[in-house]
Amino acid sequence: MALSLALMLGMAACGGADTPQGTVGFVEGFLGGVVTDEPRAALVGRDALSAGGTAADAAVAAYFTLAVTLPSTASLGGGGICVVHDRESGTVEALDFLPRAPQTNGAAVPRPVAMSGNVRGLFALHARYGRLRWGQLVAPAENLARFGVQVPRALARDMAPLADALAADPETRRVFAASDGPGLVGEGDFLRQLDLAAAISQIRARGPGVMYSGTLARTLAEATRAADGALTIDDLRAYTPTWRPTMEVEFGNLTAHFAPPPAAGGAVAAQMWAMLLDGDDYEDADPEERPRVLAAAAMQAFLDRDRWMAADGSSRVAAESLVEDDWIEELLAGVQARRPAPASATAINAGRPENPSAATLIAVDREGSAVACALTLNAPFGTGRMAPGTGILLAAQPGTGGRGHTALGPMVIVNENVNEVYFAGAASGGVAAPTALVAVAANAYLAEQRLPAAMAVGRVHHGGVPDLVFHEPQVDAAVVAELRRHGFAVAATPRLGVVSALSCSGGLPPKPETCEAVADPRGFGLAASAE
Repeated sequence: MALSLALMLGMAACGGADTPQGTVGFVEGFLGGVVTDEPRAALVGRDALSAGGTAADAAVAAYFTLAVTLPSTASLGGGGICVVHDRESGTVEALDFLPRAPQTNGAAVPRPVAMSGNVRGLFALHARYGRLRWGQLVAPAENLARFGVQVPRALARDMAPLADALAADPETRRVFAASDGPGLVGEGDFLRQLDLAAAISQIRARGPGVMYSGTLARTLAEATRAADGALTIDDLRAYTPTWRPTMEVEFGNLTAHFAPPPAAGGAVAAQMWAMLLDGDDYEDADPEERPRVLAAAAMQAFLDRDRWMAADGSSRVAAESLVEDDWIEELLAGVQARRPAPASATAINAGRPENPSAATLIAVDREGSAVACALTLNAPFGTGRMAPGTGILLAAQPGTGGRGHTALGPMVIVNENVNEVYFAGAASGGVAAPTALVAVAANAYLAEQRLPAAMAVGRVHHGGVPDLVFHEPQVDAAVVAELRRHGFAVAATPRLGVVSALSCSGGLPPKPETCEAVADPRGFGLAASAE
């Protein structure tokens, strides 16, 4: 497989006018870029761009690769949310294919399972905005599963703390068993997933319907019961991805688009972004003051979340109202008054866990279309069980103990007047993900930093309650002193979110030379592009 990849990359370097569309190397010069949490997926997505594919094509190819190389967060059994900008039509919209509770409600079983949305969701993305053949985009993942890959660092990191729990499931233990010992595979070990290859082969050849109403759906429903879950073929058949309007925040000639609830992280990020703009503090503040401004906005956004968010992450009010001027002015009044959390919010929020497990995926093509996605199984490795005979890790049903998709919320920034994309980003890391994403975007577009510098800045996070600002160890002492001077209690933590982002500060397509793709050094991903 390494030799094949090397040959493909060589073709990309020497392609020309005689290279047909659909072949790696069809596109010469600037391709766009792909950023994911696992390097092979980024390279496969880049190959789709090189072959003349759209950002949607690259996202599909990269996703199916993630299902093989990072199944802890991107299994075929999971779901996600994307924000999509299409250059040709000028539209920006969100695609919701989150892993939801089945209608038959199997909550009484030992390990309640969520309905998978990834396959049907990515097919919806391809059907609307793709250019290359579906089978061509899915095939690389099938080959990786069948012929094997070395376990990437990201998967090994996810697996290590849960090794005993994963080994307790016979099917998961069989697939991930180390070849040279009693434990599970580790970083660099060889991993073949033949059952998963067979499942992907059916999806490649017959389309997504096979997983929701065909032979694979029947196998999956039966296997789920064998894995202590409850999922019927009627549940799978009924699952439908949903296109939704984005939440919009305008600034200058640009508009920031955020995923709407039930991806609640998008609404939190949208409110933070609106406060940073309307408060007019962030871009004018000194570098040591900006984290304090961000922390104050985060505090109010997370406190406000309990006013509008229902238990499933959906909003009790119209999503667009959450970023209207009157609503944001009320939040800013709380920032200026340094308003503490009310007792009711403290009771609701204190100690509430949130699922930190997610994968991010960004794709931008040379024509200026963009896709930003966040994917999850609602918990690390979902239920921790694999449907026998399918190779598919099952997503956990949203519910207590922090299981769910609350923290997800990608964003895209465009100039709608000239239909150009400027930024696409998504973050993982649980409750800190929206704050991390807004911090990177704010440093890049409000503080006018290059994207690598914006990504490297030490981060802070305030989750509303307790009244405490967490900060990464690399945050300067002057920043910590500034936080304390304004009355915040502070505490260090190793990492606050992992962000994938691509920025074109001069706009794409007219100024591709201004584009930068960056995978967060806090994770183990890759940004893949070519000029």
